[in-house]
Amino acid sequence: MRIARRSASSYLCALVVICIVLFPTVVHAGNEVMGEVQFEGKSKVEKTSGVWIDGQYVGYLKELKGNKKVLLLPGEHSISVRQNGYQDFTQTVVLRPGEKRLVQVAMSKAASGPMPAAWASIKIAVNPNRAAVFMDGRFVGHVGEFDGVGRSLLVAPGQHSIRIALPGFKTFETQINPTANQKVEVKTDLVKNDGPVDDPSLKGGANAGDNHAPPPPPEPAGSPQR
Repeated sequence: MRIARRSASSYLCALVVICIVLFPTVVHAGNEVMGEVQFEGKSKVEKTSGVWIDGQYVGYLKELKGNKKVLLLPGEHSISVRQNGYQDFTQTVVLRPGEKRLVQVAMSKAASGPMPAAWASIKIAVNPNRAAVFMDGRFVGHVGEFDGVGRSLLVAPGQHSIRIALPGFKTFETQINPTANQKVEVKTDLVKNDGPVDDPSLKGGANAGDNHAPPPPPEPAGSPQR
């Protein structure tokens, strides 16, 4: 009887040792399953462009690193990069487990309509300032580009729809109707939302298949070259 108990005890100890030895290996292997997509762009145009992956907005190009790096399951993924006044940059990548893939983004100007004779300026002060800004259904940048000294969104006078959206937050929408040379401010805090993303703009609805953009606004005097 004692021999049987001793054998069972020895077996249990051996099993525990095996589990302790194998567990770190399992965790390490699990961390290596995800692939990573890194982005690189040469100019401000690329660095401030919005990125959609598999039809979902994930942020603007320059911020997608560190704790905001893009980790994806192995397999095929569709990438779309968008900027106001430029053609969409699209690419399909196939990731292997643990692979890091660098995507070199280069934006090309899109055909545009005639330039307006005057502009209105829109100052956008919204928290979080990494939220995407859509004007009349088109992605035009993120909030941080249009807030602060010397920064604003220049638009043609007339009625426009402004949407501020970010995954994890409720979309904010407002209508503006500025006159020529008028300055307008849009200011709010986005409300957190734990539900699924239901904004079509964040799901890839904006800009899709449209390479004929409205004229991009001119750069303000003294601003960095795009």
